[in-house]
Amino acid sequence: MPTTVKVKVYFEAAHRLHNPQQPDEWNRRVFGKCNNPHGHGHNYVLEVAVRGRVNADTGFLIDMKELKDILKRVIVSEVDHRHLNLEVAWLEGINPTAENLARVFFERLEPTLPEGVELDAVTVHETERNSATHTA
Repeated sequence: MPTTVKVKVYFEAAHRLHNPQQPDEWNRRVFGKCNNPHGHGHNYVLEVAVRGRVNADTGFLIDMKELKDILKRVIVSEVDHRHLNLEVAWLEGINPTAENLARVFFERLEPTLPEGVELDAVTVHETERNSATHTA
């Protein structure tokens, strides 16, 4: 029977919601304050769930510290205290909504996990009340 392990890490970043394929008026109407040309910030929570079989010798699916270290190396070190639209090369051309961030983070994390550990879900919490989840 598979087990699920979840961890959370934190980062702060700024972003601007904007679709350059649409006129400025459309962007202001659709994204409102989140379309501020200088961006706005969030204290993000990145929650990751992995699943697989627990190792009988260790009792771990994955050491949670190891999973957090992977998240910090692969994502947090690249996005923390950055403007996501301007300073993160692998987000270039992506409108950094919570939904898009969850998907891109999922795609970036999946190949970095150890054998036998399957990425189940990535949730990006922009606020305590607003989040988006991308699942396998």
